[in-house]
Amino acid sequence: MIHAPFLTAATVALVMGLMSPTTHAQENSFAQVERGRYAVATGNCQGCHTIPGEAPFSGGRGLETPFGTIYTPNITFDAETGLGEWSKDEFWQAMHNGVARDGSHLYPAFPYPHFTKMPRAEVDAIYDYLATIPHARREKPENELPFPFDQRIALLGWKWMFFEPGEFEENPDKSPQWNRGAYLVEGPGHCAGCHTPKNVAGADKKDQDLQGGQLENWAAPSIRGGSNGGLEDWSEDDIVEFLRTGRNVHTAAFSTMAEVIELSTQHMTEADLRAIATYLKDREGDGEGEEADLPNAAILQAGEAIYFDNCSACHTSDGSGVPRFFAPLAGSGKVNNEDATTVIRVILEGARSVPTKIHPSPLSMPAFDWKLTDEQIAAVASYIRSSWGNQADAVTEDQVAELREALKD
Repeated sequence: MIHAPFLTAATVALVMGLMSPTTHAQENSFAQVERGRYAVATGNCQGCHTIPGEAPFSGGRGLETPFGTIYTPNITFDAETGLGEWSKDEFWQAMHNGVARDGSHLYPAFPYPHFTKMPRAEVDAIYDYLATIPHARREKPENELPFPFDQRIALLGWKWMFFEPGEFEENPDKSPQWNRGAYLVEGPGHCAGCHTPKNVAGADKKDQDLQGGQLENWAAPSIRGGSNGGLEDWSEDDIVEFLRTGRNVHTAAFSTMAEVIELSTQHMTEADLRAIATYLKDREGDGEGEEADLPNAAILQAGEAIYFDNCSACHTSDGSGVPRFFAPLAGSGKVNNEDATTVIRVILEGARSVPTKIHPSPLSMPAFDWKLTDEQIAAVASYIRSSWGNQADAVTEDQVAELREALKD
């Protein structure tokens, strides 16, 4: 488990007045450092910039993209391998404009298209907080990108087409709470990074904002909470509970979202979580989806038998599960997602809920890749996606085989 160093020895030293006058933090107040710490939490910076089990923020974590693997840099203030020689202006250029200290353009795997919405004072506070983190020496591995994606000059064209720098502007017709939620979701939280589909260039499809996406062989669901949205059946309280505890009556967090909750949202204030919920519940969906391609009777019969043998003990015979313990399958957004990737992957690999301050004991679902064939997994997934009121496309044997092979890499 990764733990955020929210009160580091350096931070304590800063408060006690013990830091050397040669440190970056020498002129910063506790309030400034605390503001930066909180901003780092809202942006889940540790999630990308830390290899699990290694020094926090020391980088080196590989991010899989359709174009290859991009490794995150060290953002501690190590002088040789981190930010130790960076000025505040240079850090601002990276966060606001996606430009590195040497003038090269940054890949948008670093979510500067979202961080650009952060005001300068917030970015300066992040810089001041990172200056208090214990330094760690770690060279950034070379990105594994084939030609021409390894040519950063090409990012000039990408930015011209898809990037518009500029701080967040409030909507005067909306409440302060709504605007705070919009800022957190669209800015530091960069929720669209997972929950918005991408075009062939890897940029967000803005006309499908927050309507679900795919990342690293996971299908992220729609998180719009209005009519026809993925969270239509969730209340604001449901959203707040999920972001704070990792569970609610509808589902439990695992994989990438589990990490977001562990390192980010569980540490956010009640007011900010409520603001996010207010904003998401105001986002309408995209109308009724297409009619599902349901499985035939033989597949349903086979899938039902597999389900009762392997799944019903936890998820119950009617798919209602045990809320906050074993996720309900009936009405589940993950189950009804047009993209069945997550359902297939969970059956193959199993899943583990996130331990949080509220629910410190995680729950696990076993993997079935060793036990069930591709045909059997397709059948049980199809059964789950078309039972108890669920209406989603049948899963094919080829889909399971393709994902099983992809997960071997």
